[in-house]
Amino acid sequence: MLDIKLIKENPDAVKAGLRAKEVDCDATIDRILELDAQRRALITDTENKKSQQNKVSKQIPALKKAGEDVSPIFAQMTELKNAIAADAEKLDAVEKEYRTLMLSLPNLPDPDLKPGGKENNEPLRYFGEPHKFDFTPAHHVDLCTNLGLIDYERGTKLAGSGNWMYTGLGARLEWALLNYFIDTHISDGYDFILPPHMLEYQCGETAGQFPKFADEVYKIANPTDDRIHYMLPTAEAALASMYRDEILTEADLPKKLFAYTPCFRREAGSHRADERGMVRGHQFNKVEMFQFTKPEDSDAAFDELVIKAENLVKNLGFHFRTVKLAAGDCSASMARTYDIEIQIPSMNGYKEVSSVSNARDYQARRGNMRFRREATGKPEFLHTLNGSGLATSRIFPAMVEQNQRADGSIEIPECLRKYMGGLEVIEKK
Repeated sequence: MLDIKLIKENPDAVKAGLRAKEVDCDATIDRILELDAQRRALITDTENKKSQQNKVSKQIPALKKAGEDVSPIFAQMTELKNAIAADAEKLDAVEKEYRTLMLSLPNLPDPDLKPGGKENNEPLRYFGEPHKFDFTPAHHVDLCTNLGLIDYERGTKLAGSGNWMYTGLGARLEWALLNYFIDTHISDGYDFILPPHMLEYQCGETAGQFPKFADEVYKIANPTDDRIHYMLPTAEAALASMYRDEILTEADLPKKLFAYTPCFRREAGSHRADERGMVRGHQFNKVEMFQFTKPEDSDAAFDELVIKAENLVKNLGFHFRTVKLAAGDCSASMARTYDIEIQIPSMNGYKEVSSVSNARDYQARRGNMRFRREATGKPEFLHTLNGSGLATSRIFPAMVEQNQRADGSIEIPECLRKYMGGLEVIEKK
């Protein structure tokens, strides 16, 4: 959520920032300012009427004692009571619309980002060289099927299109990736979290995914409970709400967390021909990094998360590039994002395997998450950051395709072999 003070003091700058994100919120900003003025006027008017009500009520005992007629006073009290109730009804309607519009505003992009969409994304650096073959490489679907790593047909039979099932050494290889990510984050001093996979609506609201993207998740109907629950689309949605409505101490910070979860997303529409297999799916595994920091520390935390994601990909032996996203390609809740992109040979290009983002205080304002500054004793909003560390649904096919050999076998990356019982190559039985 954006700071209303910022909107009031410089509405034109806020409008320009959101236009850089390719979002036209001019009318929304104007309406928010109108509602804020109405809200403040109604609150002041109600407080004045309550003060008058208290003043009049104090006169009643003295008038009664003096034997005077108090019926005009009671009539005045009734009139004030009705006016206060009417103001309360108006205020409730104004505040509901005000909150809805405030929640609908995306985060402002950092000023150094290029405006516009993905056409203005900026590759910052490259690592390694593109993979080259001296034979015709196979697609990961064919490799995984031939080696018995993944059963696509039975995955579809169990859960419909866009689903698959890891089998045998494929399941072990998937688990080896997750163990590699987990061990790396633990060694870097991050706390391991296993959050619930089913979340309440407010988690999505705090993370900035709701209300705008509420139709992109799997909601859960419960006939005994009218609260809205959904299957988490990413562990960020859970981790971002861990300290909702809490005030941390300055000594608590930074909070460095990571979580493993399956992720559940509705993938609408048809996929391109080069996206068959695991590149897009309704369920996939991911390890997510997350930090809560003081405002002045969030830039350093962002750089740390980017380096961590890059190192995970480096150690797997991939050629990759790090890309600074333009304002319009950043998600609604993020002020800046860098993507780590690797090559999946069958896709003839780069594919994002990690996004590292800084939300600044946007999520903290939505979730009322603060820390108390020792020097002043005053609470301030936290900064929140997240990064994939990593998602396996794109790492796995890239690893299979890039490490394939002419005979159809697959070489296991060295960093994963200890999780595979020392196995170096997966061959067809």
